[in-house]
Amino acid sequence: MDFLDIRIIDIVDIVLVAFLLYYLYNLVKGTVAINILAGIIIVYAIYVVTQLLEMELLSKILGGFLGVGMFALVVVFQPEIRKFLLMLGSTNFNARRRFLKQFNFSGNDSVLNTNLEGIIASCKKMSASHTGALIVLQRNNSLDFVKNTGDAMNLEVNQPIIESIFFKNSPLHDGAMIIEENRITATRVILPVSNDKKIPLRFGLRHRAAVGITEKTDAVCLVVSEENGQISYLRDGDFVLFEDTEELMKILKKDLS
Repeated sequence: MDFLDIRIIDIVDIVLVAFLLYYLYNLVKGTVAINILAGIIIVYAIYVVTQLLEMELLSKILGGFLGVGMFALVVVFQPEIRKFLLMLGSTNFNARRRFLKQFNFSGNDSVLNTNLEGIIASCKKMSASHTGALIVLQRNNSLDFVKNTGDAMNLEVNQPIIESIFFKNSPLHDGAMIIEENRITATRVILPVSNDKKIPLRFGLRHRAAVGITEKTDAVCLVVSEENGQISYLRDGDFVLFEDTEELMKILKKDLS
């Protein structure tokens, strides 16, 4: 029978579609975009049913909506599309390997390469002394476009190094620190500042810069406030709430794995 005549290219086609759908889900999960995506899928499913039932009027209305809606999707999903294209165009091959590891083909966890204990411990100590800090942890997207604004480094991540860089009298304490895998690759980095008016006024330029870089890339940020010593964690342009540093550690391990 014809429907059993499956070619190799059909299997490849199915695998590629599944791969793209899985990545799309990971890209939008935990954001408002997941609800929009679910709504689009429901509308499309209704459209297919109306076509099968030959409900011409409703089918034409839904078809027109889906056709015009493609332009609206580009606007609604602009941050997600940007991150997807950045991942594809990235020259950072280590980041691509890290992206593929989320499918657990190799069974290894890339987060084990990063000294998260040292990063969290340094943030706790800087929090106690109200030492301002901005730490950017790279994930899949290349950060070369912002690294060039700072000083190139190649230091292994550890607590004393992080604390000495952000020490108030250090010439490197201004700007952001970039961490890739378990290396500090840049300091004094200037990040794009978000103009989002929804950010509370109590947050200063460090927090706005953290929002800006996490809006434009899939990097995550740790911010220590110089005013009150509060530690903030940002992902996808939003503040992620946590009870204590133990919970923060779990979130970081999940996000970086």
